[in-house]
Amino acid sequence: MNCAALPETLLEAELFGHEKGAFTGADRRRPGRFELADGGSIFLDEIAEMTLATQTKLLKSAQEREFEPLGSTRTVKIDIRIITATTGYLTMK
Repeated sequence: MNCAALPETLLEAELFGHEKGAFTGADRRRPGRFELADGGSIFLDEIAEMTLATQTKLLKSAQEREFEPLGSTRTVKIDIRIITATTGYLTMK
């Protein structure tokens, strides 16, 4: 999945899924890529292009092996391998 190709809100919905009514146009429940990859692996490309807030949610989900889909209070447990890559670089000021 190319993380640089999607805006932050859409990226979160793609990764974590959403419930019906979570945002305008969410007319049904949709599982995210993490839920679909349960028991397997997911490859996230251009991870450095994610906002820090999204990176934090990703890290928390990886550490705790669970997440809440957008607009939900239910917790989804996951067992996935997350493989990441980026061509970006960091500059120190």
